[in-house]
Amino acid sequence: MDTVDVLREGVVVALKLGGPMLILGMLVGVLVAIFQAVTQIHEQSLAFIVKLLVVILVLLIGGGWMLETLQDYARYLFTLM
Repeated sequence: MDTVDVLREGVVVALKLGGPMLILGMLVGVLVAIFQAVTQIHEQSLAFIVKLLVVILVLLIGGGWMLETLQDYARYLFTLM
C-alpha cells in the first residue's frame, strides 16, 4: 500500500464525515438569508442558531454511521502498521 493511497482514503473519509454537515449548514444558511432578506429581519444570531440546530440534528441522525466509518478507517490504518 502506498502512502498516497492511505492519504487519499483519509481525505475521502473526511469528506464523507464532514460533507453532510457542511452542505446542510450551507443550504440552511442560504434559506435563512433569503428569509431575512424577504422579511427584512437582520438578526445575526437567527442564522447561527438555525445552522447549529441542523448540525446537531445531522450528528444525532448520522452519528452512528460517522463513528463506524471513522472506526473502520482507524482499523484499516492499524492493520497497515
